[in-house]
Amino acid sequence: MAIRIGILGYGNLGKGVESAVRQNPDMELAAVFTRRDPKSLQVRTEGVRVLSADALETMQDGIDVLILCGGSATDLPEQTPKYAALYNVVDSFDTHARIPEHFDDVDAAAKRGGKVGIISCGWDPGMFSLNRLYANCILPEGEDYTFWGKGVSQGHSDAVRRIAGVKDARQYTIPVPEALESVRNGENPELTTRQKHTRECFVVAEEGADLARIEEEIRTMPNYFADYDTTVHFITEEEMKRDHSGLPHGGCVIRTGKTGLNREHGHVIEYSLKLDSNPEFTGSVIVAYARAAYRMNREGMSGCKTVFDIAPAYLSARSAEELRAHLL
Repeated sequence: MAIRIGILGYGNLGKGVESAVRQNPDMELAAVFTRRDPKSLQVRTEGVRVLSADALETMQDGIDVLILCGGSATDLPEQTPKYAALYNVVDSFDTHARIPEHFDDVDAAAKRGGKVGIISCGWDPGMFSLNRLYANCILPEGEDYTFWGKGVSQGHSDAVRRIAGVKDARQYTIPVPEALESVRNGENPELTTRQKHTRECFVVAEEGADLARIEEEIRTMPNYFADYDTTVHFITEEEMKRDHSGLPHGGCVIRTGKTGLNREHGHVIEYSLKLDSNPEFTGSVIVAYARAAYRMNREGMSGCKTVFDIAPAYLSARSAEELRAHLL
């Protein structure tokens, strides 16, 4: 019997999840839930119900795992604990500093409902987190480095679009090549925020807008651009559509360390990603963890889990015997 997946939220991430579900023959997309008018959504998969989010209060028997695709910083702290009491859930909450607090809220709700809630799935947090953990265990004496990009930061792009006079915007995060090379060479540099990444903005301004003011607001925006060397380009709507319509991203997490009685041998562990579509890749990670949530709950587990708590075999559609024979 296929694992029945529900999706709450049908933006870029929701569409990425839908695409990933279609690639897994042991899953089916049972329904998409929205806080908008359901008639306004055109779901690509034939026969999938599009329902109001209100229906989630009574749909428990029809959904095995609910995947939450709302805005991480605003929607998920409310949505995930609420629905973890009713469903096995998976989210992509990515505000690193608030993960412990979010974990506690989801853990209490999921245990109350006898469900499994998996939080912070994606590539960072998520796959990068796992590789940081593995590398720290293998090289206990060392340094961690994380580089993001080159790729579109959706959160930073949204921040630029909120500036008065901005019609559309894309912001790219770009690693500083010299910093990345130094780390890969095992030089263990101490790097400031500005030394690790630059930011590049492509902006479509409204007619008559003050371009100098917009550029200054971008460059000085706290928590987003003030700590980085930032370049701003003003372009036309046609150029935006032609050159910046995709959502690529990627990056790498690197651990450098020493071994030997005299620490005479240096090592570098690197895990890297180059993604044509950030939401489709993130959706693929989430769907693998949805399988884990379903299986763990079937075994009687409940409560909140992170990628650190889940054995890799739970993610795979293959049997344990197949994994040992072909991937070990």
